[in-house]
Amino acid sequence: MSKPRIAIVPGDPSGIGPELIAKLLQSDEVRAAADILLVGDSHLWQQGAAQAQTELELATISEEAITQQHGLSHLEMDTITPEQVQVAEVTVLGGTTSLRCLDKAMDLAMAGLVDGILFGPFNKAAMTAAGLNAEDEHRYMARYLGHEGYHSELNVLDELMTTRVTSHIGLKDVAANITEAGVLRAVNLANDTLRKAGKARPRIAVAALNPHAGDNGKFGREEIEILEPAVASAQKRQMDVTGPWPSDTVFLKAQRGEVDAVVTMYHDQGQIAIKLMGFERGVTVAGGLPIPVATPAHGTAFDIAGQNKANVGATRQAFDLLVRMAKTHRAERDAA
Repeated sequence: MSKPRIAIVPGDPSGIGPELIAKLLQSDEVRAAADILLVGDSHLWQQGAAQAQTELELATISEEAITQQHGLSHLEMDTITPEQVQVAEVTVLGGTTSLRCLDKAMDLAMAGLVDGILFGPFNKAAMTAAGLNAEDEHRYMARYLGHEGYHSELNVLDELMTTRVTSHIGLKDVAANITEAGVLRAVNLANDTLRKAGKARPRIAVAALNPHAGDNGKFGREEIEILEPAVASAQKRQMDVTGPWPSDTVFLKAQRGEVDAVVTMYHDQGQIAIKLMGFERGVTVAGGLPIPVATPAHGTAFDIAGQNKANVGATRQAFDLLVRMAKTHRAERDAA
């Protein structure tokens, strides 16, 4: 099978994205793993190389030549001038660049010209000012792609993946939004995404909502009435799913490598644990979309932007995971 082709988008030009991509591309292993297409203004890539104190040669090609080009190539965009880039500042133009480059990468992926998308960190305030008009970039991508099926952000640390049943809602609203169908959607998403990343039979643990997993109903009945039936339903579908496990111990199982994924009930239940376990290696996957998309889980880090201090670890983890997913995506597309 030929190497997958990965489109890389710089992220917000005011942040550490361009520097991170320049550092990523210094690795011979990265360049050997995939054909890479840089999508963005050429001066942004050169900005990143200068910030990383390295050099980057751009082989600029036309869109029509993408599938004939191998190795590292570049598709030119015209979204912002060098003078308009304001490092470490939230700007409307920074958000515009982010959206336009992301849109182009999605167009290429849906046309079958690339097999996956990696993007540098975006700044939500800048994107919102530029017209994001969505809760976050994941919902923006789903809308842009016309995808109406279930999709959700997944967080990955090394070989561990987390999904969540509820996401950006107030903690007081979580219990009312936990349903058996919602738990099963999160389980299915973790199972499908892990299989696409190369896990033949993912091991999935479901976290409880209440302390001590409800202690037989003493602290709440969600485990008895919702979570246990959801786990049983997943098991009937031949998935390797266990739980509900108390949330103060389930990540100990994950840390020991006993499970491949943890399904959590709300945003911080998983985020706190996984970021404590390895913040600088965390990856975010846009799960459920028709194309593989990944990014480092951290933000634009304006406090260190332009200072050659950005740690490339999470970006490298995102790239490696995306390559595995892109191979599966290409194989499925070719077989269709």
